[in-house]
Order: sequence, then C-alpha cells, then structure tokens
Amino acid sequence: MFGKKKEKKFTTVFFVTDTHGSERAFRKLLTAGKYYEADIVLMCGDITGKMLVPLVKGGDGVHRSRLFGQEHNASTEAELTKLEETIANAGYYPYRTDEATYKEMQSDPKKVDDVFKRLMLERLERWVKMAEEQYRDSGIKCMMSAGNDDIFEIESALNSSDYVINCEHKVVKLDDNHEMVTVGEVNITPWKCPRDVTEEELKNIIDGLASKVEKMENCVFNFHAPPKDSNIDTAYQLDNSVDPPKIVTQGGQPMTMGVGSAAVRETIEKYKPLLGLHGHIHEARGVVNLGRTMCINPGSEYGEGILRGCIVNLKENKVLSYQLTSG
Repeated sequence: MFGKKKEKKFTTVFFVTDTHGSERAFRKLLTAGKYYEADIVLMCGDITGKMLVPLVKGGDGVHRSRLFGQEHNASTEAELTKLEETIANAGYYPYRTDEATYKEMQSDPKKVDDVFKRLMLERLERWVKMAEEQYRDSGIKCMMSAGNDDIFEIESALNSSDYVINCEHKVVKLDDNHEMVTVGEVNITPWKCPRDVTEEELKNIIDGLASKVEKMENCVFNFHAPPKDSNIDTAYQLDNSVDPPKIVTQGGQPMTMGVGSAAVRETIEKYKPLLGLHGHIHEARGVVNLGRTMCINPGSEYGEGILRGCIVNLKENKVLSYQLTSG
C-alpha cells in the first residue's frame, strides 16, 4: 500500500568500543542508535576511565588541578563546573577535595583507590540509567560489557538494569537468526590489566561459550581482543624490560607489530562465525576478512570526545553491509 513503511528485512547493529569513561562519547552514543536506525546498540570493552583528577581547593578558595600536563585554576563555581566537564569528557573522574585531604590521599593509595572506584561506579550506574531512559521506549536493544581495563566491581552496575543487557560471557540472541558471544578478556598486556589472561585461558573461555551456540554460521564473536596479525591489531612494539614500557625504534623510526590474540584468531578460524567485533587497539581501525568471517575494529578517539563506531547490517548467513562511523 502506498505510503506504508516497508518491513525491514535485516538487523542493524551499531557497535562502539573503548569509550573509556568519556562523557562526551557516551552522550553521542545515546543519540546514535536512533540516528542510525539501529535495532541493537553495543557498547562493549573498556567502558570505564583510567584516572582520578583531584580539584584541590586552596586557602584562597581557588580549585587547582593538573590536566594534560598543565595546571588549571577555577575561581568560581561556573569555572569549576566547566573544568569538571572537560575532565569527564576526556574520560577521567574529577574529584573536589581540600589540601588536607589531598595530602592524606597522597600518602594512602587505598584512599585514592576507594574514591576512584566509587566515582567509576557512580558514572557507570548513571550511564546505564541514561541508556534505559533513551532506548527503552524505542525498542532498540542496548547491551554493554567490560574489557580488559575494566575492574570486576563494575559488573554490579552492568547487572543493575532490567533493560540494558550485560552480555559478558553470555550467548545472547540478537534476533531470530543471529546469536552473539562476548568475551572482554584479552591476551596478556604490558600493563597487567584486571582482565588480562593467558592465551590458553582465553581459548578455554571462548571454547566454553562456543559450545552453547546453536547456529555458528550466524554467530557474532564480540571479543575485545582482535585476532593476532590481522592488521586490526597493529600497535607500537614495546620494550617490556623497563617500567613503564617504551616504544622500540629502529633507525629512529618506531616499530610496529601485531599484538592481538592468537587464541582469538585460532577460534575464529576454527568456528568460522559470521562476524567478529573487536577493539582494544585504538589506532588499528579497520576491517579484515579471516575466511568467511568479517572482523571489525572501529578504533577509538575517546580522549578527543569523538565516537568511533561501526554500523553492520545482518541477514541470515550474510553480512549485508557495513560502515565505519566517526562523529
């Protein structure tokens, strides 16, 4: 009938990763699902920030902070709020305090850790509620999960919703034809992150979940680690004999290498899923085919407040189309 909206015959997934606590990137995600007419929005892997940024109030009433190697001063509430917004948009956690408390925290790492975790959980809990409010009535499915940088304590926030799905270590239905398996762990990194595991452990996790998949030919492998030596895992080669690790150079030029997971590549080649969604290596944005499996890393520029993502249209036994996005 003329004017009637045609029935959609494919499923649109919008996938982002490595948002690392960026408020600006997350706010963009809240509008992106509807803008791209997605059926499913995925924010998976390294979703929390990396650093606490104290805003120390001096005797003169001015709050002082160091950000990006520079000192920032806020004399008024408006200036302080703007500085907090800048810090949060970069993915960090602003913390108002006084000089006495700041000195105590400098001598007690546990106090710093406690504040850091509290602010991290508060932001993530708020994000989950915001996603509920934005997407529940739209019918768009919303899923979130952790990556190797994310502490295990965030699972409580991710599990707090009756709408947003924590897809970590689960086989979930994307639609009637497609399932998705999610694994946030990655192979060991120089940074000793909370969810770094050995290749053997990673393979065992994947094999255990893969055994529960009903139709592997229509399955999506949502693995934070990209497959080894796939071009979507290329990063600077690091010398781990020093702390912090430094970039290896040759002839004055930085050396690169594939730092992805051998276990991820092995299991993709073994099970031949329809699609692989990956992240972890922010600068290795791209798309590669491993046999029948299309593997995508949308990359990340969260520190600039840019939301990098990928739209993927799925049909039974087929990736109909894809588009890398940035905005």
